[in-house]
Amino acid sequence: MQPVLAVGLGLALGIFITSLAGESPAHVLRILGHGAFGSAYDFGMTLFYTTPLVFTGLSVALAFHAGLFNIGAEGQLTLGALAAAAAGALWPGLPQPFAPVLAGLAAILAGTAWGAIPGWLRARRGSHEVINTIMLNFVAAGLASYVTLYLLKNPDSQNPETRPVGTGYLIQQFAIFGGAPVSWALPLALLAAILVWILLWRTALGYEIRAVGQNEAAARAAGIDAGKVRIIALSIAGGLAGLVGVGEVLGNAAKFRMGFSPEYGFKGIAVALLGRNHPAGVVAAAFLFGALHKGTADLDLETEHVTREVSLALQALIILCVSADGLWGWLHTRGKSFALRSGDVP
Repeated sequence: MQPVLAVGLGLALGIFITSLAGESPAHVLRILGHGAFGSAYDFGMTLFYTTPLVFTGLSVALAFHAGLFNIGAEGQLTLGALAAAAAGALWPGLPQPFAPVLAGLAAILAGTAWGAIPGWLRARRGSHEVINTIMLNFVAAGLASYVTLYLLKNPDSQNPETRPVGTGYLIQQFAIFGGAPVSWALPLALLAAILVWILLWRTALGYEIRAVGQNEAAARAAGIDAGKVRIIALSIAGGLAGLVGVGEVLGNAAKFRMGFSPEYGFKGIAVALLGRNHPAGVVAAAFLFGALHKGTADLDLETEHVTREVSLALQALIILCVSADGLWGWLHTRGKSFALRSGDVP
């Protein structure tokens, strides 16, 4: 109940801020609702934005359970998308169902390799993963730029993008969403959430990941190799982020485009925090952020004093309210005190 109340409070505060800017809160709410759910296409775009946030939110959440802060999901998803596009551009004649499987595996492996690097550096050299993952984001951007512009450049376009993948690599989009690029990447994201839940709470490896994250000293005393567990955790986290490339390349653009991500990797941190690092919570938080991203897109045209950047303020306020454990503890204590004074609690 508390997370729901916190989300409602954060939204209420954000809408109140728009009134200070001179906009009608009711008008802003109507724009948000219509923009995110007004038609089959609008709802489809909300789901399209939700899909990569599920992958990156799971990536960050899994690392959190191992006591790691994965800020490198942006670089991992970049290389995952690049690897999927490279597979499709280098072997364009491969038929289905082998083609999308190959590209998907390439995306997972690229993200996994990019996540393993900071995991190994943390486990074996003591380098903090926050610094390493931030630096690797820039390395990934530079590497993707070089490959896109010099090795796999699309000769028929002036945009910084790779050659298109073969038609056998494309995955089906759902026609019920009115042309929105909602593909099989969405069910894949939901399946990934289920698998992460099984991994963390139904396997020995998941127990070791959570044990290392909660108490490394106790985990080591129990014979768990904390360094190995951290390498594995960040590797899996990187693979999850790399799966963003499946939806972008195989289900939407059919190529790798520089700058395709509106910071999905960094927003995944907020998604994981809001979802309390639980796969079900991550899916719900990703859907909320996807709706905000789509719903606020019309604010530039439909309002005079606020822009779509208000979505960032809404996300920040929601996270602040959800993470304000002291506030909710105080409210709970005050509520019990009031009930005792009223005679409602014996």
